[in-house]
Amino acid sequence: MLLVTPWSEFWDHNYFASTLPAVRVVLQNNFVRGAVTGIGALTVLAGLAELGVVLAGRREADQSPPIG
Repeated sequence: MLLVTPWSEFWDHNYFASTLPAVRVVLQNNFVRGAVTGIGALTVLAGLAELGVVLAGRREADQSPPIG
């Protein structure tokens, strides 16, 4: 969501932007949109790294000899 939403129409036409003009100016700034997109990209990368750790752990558990 954070990768796509800042560049969509939803971002421009939300409740907070329509009721508070100061918030509207900040939300329409391309640097703010880029920062939100960057946070989304970091979140995706962290999730993929965590998924890799989990899958690697499962693979190691499947290949280890049975105990007992």
